[in-house]
Amino acid sequence: MSADAFASDLARELAPGALERFLRYVRIDTQSDPSSLTQPTTAKQLDLSRLLLAELLALGLADAELDEHGYVFTTLPATTDAPAPVVGLLAHVDTSDAVSGTDVKPCLHERYDGGRIPLPGDLSAVLDQETAPDLADHIGHTIVTSDGSTLLGADDKAGVAEIMAAVTYLVAHPELPHGPVRIAFTVDEEVGRGVERFDLEKFGCDVAYTLDGSRAGEIEDETFSAIQVVITLRGHSVHPGSAKGRLVNPIKLAARLVELLPKDTLSPETTDDREGFVHPVRMEAGAEEAQLVFIVRDHDDAKLAAHVAFLRSLADRVAAEEPRAQISFEQQVQYRNMKAAIDRLPRAVTAAEEAIRRAGLEPRRAIIRGGTDGARLSELGLPTPNVFTGGHDYHSCREWICVQDMGAATATIVHLVQVWAEPEPA
Repeated sequence: MSADAFASDLARELAPGALERFLRYVRIDTQSDPSSLTQPTTAKQLDLSRLLLAELLALGLADAELDEHGYVFTTLPATTDAPAPVVGLLAHVDTSDAVSGTDVKPCLHERYDGGRIPLPGDLSAVLDQETAPDLADHIGHTIVTSDGSTLLGADDKAGVAEIMAAVTYLVAHPELPHGPVRIAFTVDEEVGRGVERFDLEKFGCDVAYTLDGSRAGEIEDETFSAIQVVITLRGHSVHPGSAKGRLVNPIKLAARLVELLPKDTLSPETTDDREGFVHPVRMEAGAEEAQLVFIVRDHDDAKLAAHVAFLRSLADRVAAEEPRAQISFEQQVQYRNMKAAIDRLPRAVTAAEEAIRRAGLEPRRAIIRGGTDGARLSELGLPTPNVFTGGHDYHSCREWICVQDMGAATATIVHLVQVWAEPEPA
């Protein structure tokens, strides 16, 4: 893509609508809560869900509904009489709890010149090519950031906005041939519970796509497999004035366990590509008990099991060093690598690649060092690759997105549903 050009005329046409929606949606605080047991985990996610429901109904999609679990469903009816697979489009409304999502103030930086982008809400925060090298591909483009005091919310309100903009365009252009399209907006994806109560039979699709990717042109057909490990360390609380020989401090035990983790491998900050990791993400600790929560990730299930076994060995080592402590180890599968399920329907990827070409970009297959709702949906039998949105540096105050890429993602959706209404190439 040249410096200030859109990928295609359709991308240029669709970008303003996607951007307008995006700027509205990111101002709605929809953070999910990993410690909550409700569905959805936060009531405020429904603020955006209800808005989306109203907008879908206003488009004339009469079957649009918000169900009791917080999911929004609707159908874009077929415009052709020829039989065609039912295609699903999904995005999640919630944002990560890693950074504040309250009072997001999106900032537009037009005609990016290649230099530093100051973020006005935090005088110490800037966006530049040293920390965000993908910016080098966007000179002349319009960049959207937060003001630096919050995340932006491109993950995944960009996907929500792009689906909504594409659906709006398709409703206005019934002459474009496509089969039935099912649309779903989910909750709680960021806490690994995005499709926990998702009615797959009700969704009724033959193939689906999450709009939850990053770099323009990418189609992702492989995720990490993921396990969450919770290690609970119970000590013995005694008044510190009379604690000699008696007190067992669970905070120190937890710190000892974390200290045993490798310094130069097996962590997010020391791995890339297909390398997995063991990552402590939360600790709650007091005088009686400490709890450590880890996420364990790998693309290879055998290596994933080895990472879990390694973490268990560290817990056993700490237990052996302090036999008076009680240490429990719990693990839970969060999702599995979606590649095997997607490989059973190769057209799921090749159709997306063709749509990306028609949108004016060269498609690239990529892997996800993370997960999507599509990982679990694929495991359940619905092949669900992940399509780019144009967002970058998710879960941080330096999150950003390119408007031109948003237009390309929206155009890709429009082309994608048409590709599926065409005969499969020989």
